[in-house]
Amino acid sequence: MAPESTLREAHPTERAVGMASYVSDADGIGGRLRESPEDFRVRELEAFDPEPLGADRGSYPELVVRVTLRDWDTNDFARRISDALGISRERVSWAGTKDKRAVTTQLFTLREIDPDDLPAIRGAEIEPLGRAGRRLSFGDLAGNAFEIRVADAVDEAPERVAEVVRDLRAFAGGEDDSPGGEGDPPSGDHPPTEATVGVPNYFGQQRFGSRRPVTHVVGLAIARNDPREAVRLYAGNPAETEPDDTRAARDRVDAAFGVDPDLAGGETVLADVDDAERSAADGTGDGDWGACLGAIPGKLRFERSMVHRLADRGVDPDAPPDHEDWWHALEAVPSNLQRLFVNAAQSFLFNRIASERLRRGIPFDRPVAGDVVCFADGDAPDELYAPDADRLQRVDDDRVDTVTRHCERGRAFVTAPLVGTETEIGDGEPGEIEREVLADAGIEPGDFALPGDFDSAGTRRAILLRTDLDATVAYDPRFAFALPSGSYATVLLREFLKRGPLDL
Repeated sequence: MAPESTLREAHPTERAVGMASYVSDADGIGGRLRESPEDFRVRELEAFDPEPLGADRGSYPELVVRVTLRDWDTNDFARRISDALGISRERVSWAGTKDKRAVTTQLFTLREIDPDDLPAIRGAEIEPLGRAGRRLSFGDLAGNAFEIRVADAVDEAPERVAEVVRDLRAFAGGEDDSPGGEGDPPSGDHPPTEATVGVPNYFGQQRFGSRRPVTHVVGLAIARNDPREAVRLYAGNPAETEPDDTRAARDRVDAAFGVDPDLAGGETVLADVDDAERSAADGTGDGDWGACLGAIPGKLRFERSMVHRLADRGVDPDAPPDHEDWWHALEAVPSNLQRLFVNAAQSFLFNRIASERLRRGIPFDRPVAGDVVCFADGDAPDELYAPDADRLQRVDDDRVDTVTRHCERGRAFVTAPLVGTETEIGDGEPGEIEREVLADAGIEPGDFALPGDFDSAGTRRAILLRTDLDATVAYDPRFAFALPSGSYATVLLREFLKRGPLDL
């Protein structure tokens, strides 16, 4: 067993979603992201090659355009361009959804549209590239390249950035070859720092809800075959960060379920829920779903949809936790949100597994006996260290050295499970960690054999997020790097800023 390491504890909001600590013990630079949209630039890296613009429209009905958006949410832009073209929103497709407060460059496909039809839209630059025989989908997104500025960093930012880079370079398996040698201060007033760095490939705060990180606890309740508690956690269960009217509405829902007031107030949003908190709704509630609907504001449309179904059927709040009426209420939300609940539970468990491996001091950049590795995606753009989770191999004692060399060359990645019905659990100490985390959560792989869109076979995910970082600390710190699809820029930047997610 590897020696356990002493680590700098993460922010409480991060710990609530399984990110227990930082890799680097260096102090953060503070500061803020997205002071203006130009401070957060994202360029998609797609695996999608269109035909020329002159290609036959009959065979290639999709017009492929490159769009640069300033301060536009992707879904909002899709609605705007479909309205401007006079077409159904279903004829607009893209590979990845981007945040609004940013400048983003990505591809869209527009079905049965010609270049001359393209409208002028404020805050959007639209460039026709070619034609395609099919629409874009999420599988076409290989990754994203980022250019990010941090505003209002501390005066000591150059030294602190250099210290963090050294720590993250070591974590990625690199040696310290900085000009001054390990421990020496960086040269120059504003030195650039370029290195291959690594951090745990955590799921970031966005996966769980930034202000109310609740999707994973809803998903865990679903996996425990307790749809009653899942409905209660989503529609009730107020968080301190919410507006007063929202908190009051959720309190009313909790009362309908019979929640002990001493256990209400967002406690079940936290990660380390004990048995008492898991049983928060075991009291006798009044079941007045009509009163709940009167209290829930229209902005909480999914919560209202759930409670409407409870009211329509007159569901007894003391009905068995796995009764079909509770499943019926859960299924009031869109299918993508149903999947998100389960995916967030899997992501939370993954974060917990990665955190425990980090705590024990087991390497992320190379395997130990019992690990399961995946191989690199040979079709990914050169900027990316991209794993292919469909190509897995177990590592026994005889294979450790060989697979270590593959990892050093970027050809293989150590993985941890996104647990589901077909998940492979590791052996040795990695497998021990995986089983302990699942047992602590009261979850088994077979629990994900669930109805409809809640069902999940699971997969595995690389535990090391590696990238070639270019950090320049002149005036305001700036970071340039590329990440594979499904990884989070904030997971890297948190090591530098050392601030809570809600303060960014």
